Amino acid sequence: MRDDERGCPKCGNTETEIDEISTTGSGLSKMLDIQNRRFHVVSCTSCGYSELYKGQSSGDMIDLFLG
Repeated sequence: MRDDERGCPKCGNTETEIDEISTTGSGLSKMLDIQNRRFHVVSCTSCGYSELYKGQSSGDMIDLFLG
């Protein structure tokens, strides 16, 4: 990948926001509405395109998102 191809996969912007969401799993946690799964959401600040990541540090996530 060339250096000028880095950035958001949709618009090429290089600024991101990181948030966290929690979701329920399956089975008993779903029945009891226990939100035991956590994901980091990396979003482009320009177009809003977002990707979910599980179990990685924020620095690694941004590198994956931006290419």
